[in-house]
Amino acid sequence: MRRVLGRRQIARLSRFDPATMGARLGGFIYGTIVVLSVLVAGARAYPHDAGRIAVLVVVTSTVFWLAHVYAHGVADSISREEHISLADLRRMARREGAIVEAALPPVGALLLGALGVLSTHAAVWLAFGLGLAVLAIEGVVVARVERFGALGTVAIVAANLALGLVLVVLKLVVAH
Repeated sequence: MRRVLGRRQIARLSRFDPATMGARLGGFIYGTIVVLSVLVAGARAYPHDAGRIAVLVVVTSTVFWLAHVYAHGVADSISREEHISLADLRRMARREGAIVEAALPPVGALLLGALGVLSTHAAVWLAFGLGLAVLAIEGVVVARVERFGALGTVAIVAANLALGLVLVVLKLVVAH
């Protein structure tokens, strides 16, 4: 008999409480969308330099991660009416780290282009494909945690993919 895990059990297995797990999932989705949008701009600016596009993705993801940590730190400090501790900042940095982690699969593809294993064109499209695959997987994870049925799972995966596909269409329009 197949056992369905609850949110708390899944969180315990993943070492995150439900709130942190939700924030990390949100960070992965947000980070993936940031990466896909940077791919659009990077492919336009550096059509023959996958290495520069990879650097652009990493730098942008890192800046957005820092901005999120800073913004959450300020919000937390004000809402609690006390200075934020270094431990709290570390916790926020780990939680928001999903924004940078989301860049890893597409950057891996871009590095294949930078190393000459793939053309820059192929590396960019592989990076897009990996980004879309990550968005689909993230949708499935959300659906499992939320215990969505088949229709809910299809809906959340479709919503995630729609965001990514809008960026793919943008890349096609901007590049041509």
